Amino acid sequence: MQIAIALAVTLVSACALNIGYLIEHSVAARLPPLSLRHPLRSVSTLIGERRWLLGFGIEITGWMLYVLALALAPLSLVQATAAGGIGILAILVARTTGVPLARIERVGVAISVTGLALLGVSLAGAHGEGTEGSYLAVSFWLVCSLAGALVALRVAPRVVGTGAAFGLATGILFAAGDVATKTAVEGGASAGFVAALILFYGLGTAVLQRGFQRGSPLVTAGIATLLTNALPIVAGMTIYEEPLPSGWLGALRIAAFALVVLGAVALARRQRIAGAAEPGLSAVAPAGAL
Repeated sequence: MQIAIALAVTLVSACALNIGYLIEHSVAARLPPLSLRHPLRSVSTLIGERRWLLGFGIEITGWMLYVLALALAPLSLVQATAAGGIGILAILVARTTGVPLARIERVGVAISVTGLALLGVSLAGAHGEGTEGSYLAVSFWLVCSLAGALVALRVAPRVVGTGAAFGLATGILFAAGDVATKTAVEGGASAGFVAALILFYGLGTAVLQRGFQRGSPLVTAGIATLLTNALPIVAGMTIYEEPLPSGWLGALRIAAFALVVLGAVALARRQRIAGAAEPGLSAVAPAGAL
C-alpha cells in the first residue's frame, strides 16, 4: 500500500514539475539574457515576473511531493515512475504552443518513454529498499556531478547545441540534488546533506532558466528530465545498493538505459537543427555568455 501511494504521489509530482517548467520557459524566453556570472541580478529579474513566480511555485510543489515519495519508496522505483514526465512535457508543449512536434521530436520522445517504461518493467524483479548509502560514496557522487555539469556547460554546446547542453547540465545537477535528498530524508547525521540538496537544486534551477533562453522547453527541460530520472536510478543501484534484477530483467534494464540515451540524442539533434535554422537565437544569447 505504501508503494502504491508513493507511485501516485510521484505521478502528480511529475505533472506539477513539467507544468512549472513550461510556465517558467514562457517567461524566461522573453527576458533579457540571464547570466550565471551575475546571479543576484538574474534572480531579481526573474522574481520580478509574477508569472514566473507562479511557475516556480508549481515546480516547488512538485518537488515537495517528490520528497514525500522518496520517504515512502526506494529511489530507483520513484525515479522510474517520475520519468514519464518527458511524455507529459511533450504533450503540454504541443497543446500550449499549438505547434505540432517535429518528427524527430516525436521519435525522441517515443524512444525515451519506451526506455523509461522498460526501466519500470525491469523493477518488477527488485523492490528491495537497499541501504542508506555511505556518506563518502554520496559525497563522491555529488562532487563528480558538479564537475560533470561544468564540463557540459563548457564543452557540450559545441557538440549538441546550447539548449541541449544546458539541459544536460541541469539534469546532472537536479539528479545530484535527488541523491542528496534521498540521503537527507534518511534522518540522523544525514540531515547535513540538506545544504547539498539546496545547493544543487539552486544551481540546477539557475542553469535551467538560462537554458530556457537558449532552446525549446521540450529540448532543454526534456533532456534535463531524462537525466534527472535516469542518473538517480544508477545511484540507487550503486550507492544505495538497491537490488539489480538478474537474468532477462537485468538485460532489459541495460537496454532501457540505452533507449533513454538514444532519445536524448534525438532531442539534442533537433535542437542543433533548430539552432542552425534560426541564427537570431545565437545573436540574442552569445554562446560564451553563461
